[in-house]
Amino acid sequence: MRVFITGGTGLIGSTVLAELLSAGHTVTALARSDASAALAAAAGAEVLRGGLADLPVLRTGAEQADGVIHLAFSNDFSSPEALAHGIAEEGAALAALGEALIGTDRPLVTASGTPYAPGRAATEDDPLPTEGPVAGRSRSVTRVLDLAAQGVRSSAVRLPRTVHNEGRGGFAGLLTELARRTGVAGYPGDGTQRWPAVHARDAAVLFRLALERAPAGTAWHAVADEGDAVRDIVTVIGRRLGLPVASVPPEDFGAIGPVFAADQPASSARTRAELGWRPTHPSLLADLEQLAPTEA
Repeated sequence: MRVFITGGTGLIGSTVLAELLSAGHTVTALARSDASAALAAAAGAEVLRGGLADLPVLRTGAEQADGVIHLAFSNDFSSPEALAHGIAEEGAALAALGEALIGTDRPLVTASGTPYAPGRAATEDDPLPTEGPVAGRSRSVTRVLDLAAQGVRSSAVRLPRTVHNEGRGGFAGLLTELARRTGVAGYPGDGTQRWPAVHARDAAVLFRLALERAPAGTAWHAVADEGDAVRDIVTVIGRRLGLPVASVPPEDFGAIGPVFAADQPASSARTRAELGWRPTHPSLLADLEQLAPTEA
């Protein structure tokens, strides 16, 4: 299959790109910068230059492909305005990709977060949030899934709060970066809230499975660890970095403070049963043991 991928050189995207190539697919990667283009080419992908805001380029990439995987996002959480801009940019990009595939029955796989289910682990059947700082992403993903009625084999891989590789990535990675900057490994509130997690290489396998076989309009959970207490996550970070561990007010985490403070465990039981997905790589707590006191 000829696959067009956005975000193919990030922590998640680079593993998805490698997984696709190892499975025999041909990959064209969107690349905004010379550095990203060089990384994609070195990995074995063809390169299409452009960014998420270049809608004609996105349409061309989708039209020339047998399937599309969308992973790119600004990841700018510096302010509510920056986050809102990134969400709007992604929404327009997804709309362009989807329009190019209408009536083709080709797959379009996008990413979202796992939802919140009060008092229990969220399942694949739970709806995405319609309120909060990232609700705009939920609306964009819902529109993608609705394209199933217009001849697009659309699906969504819901990613947990932390997608990690070698101790880096996701919300745990943000906590690590903040700890390095402030000298304190902080957790929001009392730290009992739980975050699900998955190794990036395991997530990559699920993206490939969704591309190859997911029915139209379906959502899947890339969850290996159903829910680690944030205090436990930060305890490992603090020990590995040699820093004190302490509770920090949620507002200190900026625009995504409310998300950081939420208890959001998630299950992947249906994903494992129906797609045959089996995570095999290290858990988050084990992977964080690879953190070094100073960055390489």
